[in-house]
Amino acid sequence: MTTFKILILIILCSAFANLYGIAPVFPANKPDTKPHRIIRTCCSFGTEMQMVALPGIKLTEITSLDKIGSHHYLGDQSEENGIVYTRRGGFIDMGHLRDQVDWTAYLYKQLTENKPAEHLELVLGHEGGEKTLSVTIPTSLTDNDLVLLAGKITYDLSVWHEIATWFGASTIPFVPERYSSFSIEDAFSNLVGVTIGIKALQSELPFEEAVTRIIAETLKSMDVVTSEAETYLAMESVRDIWWTREKKLPSSRVLLQRQLQVYPCLQPWLVPGWASTDQDPIELLVPEFSSIGEKLNDYYQLEFRLNYKFPFRKMFPERKDRNITQNDFDRLLTEVASELNKKESKFR
Repeated sequence: MTTFKILILIILCSAFANLYGIAPVFPANKPDTKPHRIIRTCCSFGTEMQMVALPGIKLTEITSLDKIGSHHYLGDQSEENGIVYTRRGGFIDMGHLRDQVDWTAYLYKQLTENKPAEHLELVLGHEGGEKTLSVTIPTSLTDNDLVLLAGKITYDLSVWHEIATWFGASTIPFVPERYSSFSIEDAFSNLVGVTIGIKALQSELPFEEAVTRIIAETLKSMDVVTSEAETYLAMESVRDIWWTREKKLPSSRVLLQRQLQVYPCLQPWLVPGWASTDQDPIELLVPEFSSIGEKLNDYYQLEFRLNYKFPFRKMFPERKDRNITQNDFDRLLTEVASELNKKESKFR
């Protein structure tokens, strides 16, 4: 009887230990290496968009719940990403969402593997300058804390991508990406992805299966429209208000509105007349605190050595070097807002 009780206790303890923070099992053909900053192709906001270099081709990147497919870590051809409209969460870019899911998983695994050493250093490549991550991982942090920490770092990196592209960073050389910087669906889609990644890591299901299920559940809870045609009509409803077809990609004047409110609470942009009639819009909070109320931001530092495209002396006149951290994002966002004002663009 004593042996049986011990066995039951071990099983219960094991189940409790796995309740939070199940690290993803990376597929054999996708080893545990750092993902690309942009894993999946981002979508242009708008319909039938023309491109400068490709006359005659019109771009419409929308999808629907029944077409998006299962989630695959680092992407797969079976994923059909694009933008969908939800009545409680606005437009959701599935490429943005899935990328943040994967980055949350990757960083969580790095944190758990380096917890015994109580420190993590990562070189994150170049995007507007060299990026590095330094994390202190005290033993007091629980697995669930590490999940939240991974989500917070991931979200900060997604904000940096928007900042860097505004100031000239681009994935394809000589092709500017300012046209999509701070698009009205970007930040919300990114934070939805972080939230889904956190929930998947707290699940007892295999990572990819958990993500697939939670994506579907999340979109349904946001009252996602049922077809591509509805998303198309929702986009058309805000043509010449949020975006215009009068300009060709990659013109920065394609977007007439941009979303600069990226911390600490995000509210979706809902198309007038398309909101859910019996439910409130969904608001999302950026992860900020550990399980004992300590600021997650205090455990890490994202450092960026800015390139020449940033007006560094204007934003940081007191500094001699060109290094900034995530704690300096407010100054950069203020500069973006100032530049938008000068162009008489509307934002909020």
